[in-house]
Amino acid sequence: MTADTCGELSVAVIGGSGVYAMEGLERIREHRIETPFGPPSDLLVEGRLNGTPVVFMARHGRHHHLLPTEVPYRANIWALRYLGVRYLVGCCAVGSLQESIGVQDAVVPDQFIDRTVNRQASFFGEGCVAHVAFADPCCPVLSQRLHQAAAQTMTSGPIAHGRGTYVCIEGPAFSTRAESELYRRWQGDVIGMTSLTEAKLAREAEIAYACLAMVTDYDCWHEGHASVSVEMVMANLRANAATTQAILRTCLPALAAEQPESPAHNALATALLTAPDQAPGPTRQRLDLFTRPYWGPYQS
Repeated sequence: MTADTCGELSVAVIGGSGVYAMEGLERIREHRIETPFGPPSDLLVEGRLNGTPVVFMARHGRHHHLLPTEVPYRANIWALRYLGVRYLVGCCAVGSLQESIGVQDAVVPDQFIDRTVNRQASFFGEGCVAHVAFADPCCPVLSQRLHQAAAQTMTSGPIAHGRGTYVCIEGPAFSTRAESELYRRWQGDVIGMTSLTEAKLAREAEIAYACLAMVTDYDCWHEGHASVSVEMVMANLRANAATTQAILRTCLPALAAEQPESPAHNALATALLTAPDQAPGPTRQRLDLFTRPYWGPYQS
């Protein structure tokens, strides 16, 4: 497939902790894709979900062997774009920072606070500069449809929240109590370790990105609940995974049928600063998947 492919494989899901495969996905084939940024986290699984073409990838690998810092985010997003993906739902497990957001609730964040320190969060550099707009880090069009699907699915018990601020920390350790209280004062709503990096790269790749954040704990700020632990997270992951799968079964077929226009699909139109004839050849070649509509195909 070419860089401008936007056909049947335009919808994808990245599964986070607890979501290592897509329930009900009729697998057609797996893709092992070599990218300019190394190998992705795992094979990309192409299949059909209730007849809808979908690509799935496990963010941490299907056996969860990658730390949040070790996830090859650039390779993952490049590989998805290579397959023609233009709409991407990133599923993740998060902790709640607010009393109003309960365990097993779903949050579709509309903002992020970046507390990462060791991430490669741009495809650009090495002789080519681009600055994408990121005031609204998640695609509002896709986020709205994802929240609608969550609200339609979660009709009793846990709540589907249509907005919120996601504090993204480096990890792998959970927060200290002081940090957790600080993030609450910053009006953070949930805390996690992955989705912001994906959102940044998806914007540069002109992929509409939305995050489905499922709450597993209260971090360590809540006096009425024990501090977050792996045991606690795992207990809630199982319930959240079932909810996540149900939301995706509702959202993805409608999304694939409609394929709405997103501002993200033209994010590079006003972002590229370096003239194409000034960018080094190897850099131009790595970026060709994204820059071809603006600079034409790269020719060595």
